[in-house]
Amino acid sequence: MRNPDYLANELLNEFEATGDPNSIELAQQILDSREPDLRRLPMVRFLFGAFEPLDNALSILRAAEFIRIKRQGTPGNVQEHIYLLTTKGRDAMKALSAMAEELAWYRDRATVVARVAGDTGGKALKDRQYLQAEYADTELKHVIAPITERVRIRLDVLLQGNAA
Repeated sequence: MRNPDYLANELLNEFEATGDPNSIELAQQILDSREPDLRRLPMVRFLFGAFEPLDNALSILRAAEFIRIKRQGTPGNVQEHIYLLTTKGRDAMKALSAMAEELAWYRDRATVVARVAGDTGGKALKDRQYLQAEYADTELKHVIAPITERVRIRLDVLLQGNAA
């Protein structure tokens, strides 16, 4: 969601794997609407990929009882965090997205991201991002580069091949 060009690329992967026209149409919509320019929230690469401390943002959601956080592993050796949306959180998102189209975008993109990710775990998703040279080649403590132009070219090639 923070890198719409990476999402568009994943949708193109999905299109190539399944032939689902909805995937290529959504990728085209993302690129044509300039989402990668307007909605991108850059992340910095650290030792194990993109990283940003989540504590402040999540504490607000947790305090309002919009989410619950489940940790897997043992104390001092947490292996995975699972973030669960509560009924109260879902109701708040429904109400907020009905009030403002700008907020509905987050709901809609979160739905797409969840569909594309499926039941794939965080490590496997990160490994998919490392398949992108721009991501893998980003120096530590530098902003991860966009892939927008490469994805636009890929989309054009797929559309031309689809039209033939």
